[in-house]
Amino acid sequence: MQKAIKKPTKKHNDNLIEHKENDLIRLNKFISDSGYCSRREADKLIEENKVTINGKIALLGTKVGKNDVVKVGNDLISEKAKNIYIMLHKPTGITCTNDLRVEGNIRKYVDYPELIFPIGRLDKDSSGLILLTNDGDIVNKILRAEHGHEKEYVVTVDKDYDYHFTKALSNGVKIYNQVSDKLQVTNKCEVKALDNRTFKIILKQGLNRQIRRMTETLGYNVKSLKRIRVMNVRLGDLRVGEWRYLNDNELKEINKMINQN
Repeated sequence: MQKAIKKPTKKHNDNLIEHKENDLIRLNKFISDSGYCSRREADKLIEENKVTINGKIALLGTKVGKNDVVKVGNDLISEKAKNIYIMLHKPTGITCTNDLRVEGNIRKYVDYPELIFPIGRLDKDSSGLILLTNDGDIVNKILRAEHGHEKEYVVTVDKDYDYHFTKALSNGVKIYNQVSDKLQVTNKCEVKALDNRTFKIILKQGLNRQIRRMTETLGYNVKSLKRIRVMNVRLGDLRVGEWRYLNDNELKEINKMINQN
């Protein structure tokens, strides 16, 4: 498997994203802040009794302070690392997981010297913008459904569509939600036709393979799907397989968005 290529860019100021700090913080947050894994993955490790605090098995919801010794197995979890924020133009065939057992995993592909994880997912068959970080707080703030942060895609389907197709997409399509285990109508969204088979769509929700399942419900199959924007961050001229650090202006705008709610 080829590795991603760093585009020569200046490293960002890692203090531009602001989070409120408390003397005691939840254990899963402490682990994710260290860059060891995401907060969700930390919860799994805690549930599996793989995490200890001062030599004792930790429980979900436990809070820790700066003097506590936290370990995952034999790995000592250190204090919060400097924050890293990068964007990757993910090619098709790469899976957004850090699990090294998965062929084509994004961790091995990016091969960053520190442990970072993707913010959300972009399915294996799709390409485009994916953000990666070691900042567990920002992951939760961006992905939290009630914040409704925009994600923009360019999609090509397998046959010509008409006005009724784009109208149906924009008004919402009834699809199966795997998390809630029931059918639901997707939120209203913006759709703009580009040609007879290609359109732009802006979503504020992130159901699993949402766009593909919306188009399939309407009788179309996706031939290509590329994400070109997440919030204020645009893919721009970043080539397939390249990554770069987010710049200071991008981080300042993200900070405004995630802290306005």
